[in-house]
Amino acid sequence: MADLGSAKSTANIINKYGFSFQKRFGQNFLIDEHVLDKIVDAALVGKEDGVIEIGPGIGTMTQRLCEAASKVVAIEIDKELIPILNETMSGYDNVKIINADVMKTDLDKLIREEFSGMSVKVVANLPYYITTPIVMSLLENHLPVESITIMVQKEVAQRMQAGPGTKDYGALSLAVQYYADTYIAANVPPNCFMPRPKIGSGVIRLTVRKEAKVEVADEKLMFSLIRAAFNQRRKTLVNAVTNFPGLDYTKEDIEKALAELDISEKIRGEALSLQQFAELSNILT
Repeated sequence: MADLGSAKSTANIINKYGFSFQKRFGQNFLIDEHVLDKIVDAALVGKEDGVIEIGPGIGTMTQRLCEAASKVVAIEIDKELIPILNETMSGYDNVKIINADVMKTDLDKLIREEFSGMSVKVVANLPYYITTPIVMSLLENHLPVESITIMVQKEVAQRMQAGPGTKDYGALSLAVQYYADTYIAANVPPNCFMPRPKIGSGVIRLTVRKEAKVEVADEKLMFSLIRAAFNQRRKTLVNAVTNFPGLDYTKEDIEKALAELDISEKIRGEALSLQQFAELSNILT
């Protein structure tokens, strides 16, 4: 099978099928063989693994995943790409192509039915507009996956890995780091895609934790506190939490809890670590 991972191969297939890029699906196909190899390497895919690929496009990365893994299930939302994938993947007997929206797919059921006895990894080149909902859905649903290796907007990759007190640190940083260990494997310039996006991308691997990073009595409350803190990040944590809809705490409640943790009542949420948010939540619980 010819390597699909080049600008020429991609252009040939697009022209053959008269394919038009759909803005609503945020389609940007990778056309750099070195980057494609880097993603598969970063995902640590081996012969015992099953892989869920989200957004295979014309199959450039799918091809490499099929060669590295035991089995690949590729989920593609655009029905116009299904006949292309059926052709480009025809040489592989270890791939299943599904035309579906991953946000409406029962991935837990899919894993049980398709990957019995395998460790499962997710690999994706995600559209920028839906990166966070997909990542959080994968993590919050506690799916039996070992890792999630994704191509995302460079700034989003940086936010996922950011620590307290930095400009990139926010609710996404805390949410991702609660569920997973992060590792940025590569930065990818716009010229590695067709069509060419306006911004750079990053490849990040999220290794899913078997146990959460911190002990928290009420996960929902902790994340409400985090959302409150970053919803008005220039305000003190006390003011941000007391003004946040759905949280019913007085200033005195928050000040007392912070005092118990030996934290200043003037602190902003962006200065608190995940551990401190967990401890604050536990006291308020």
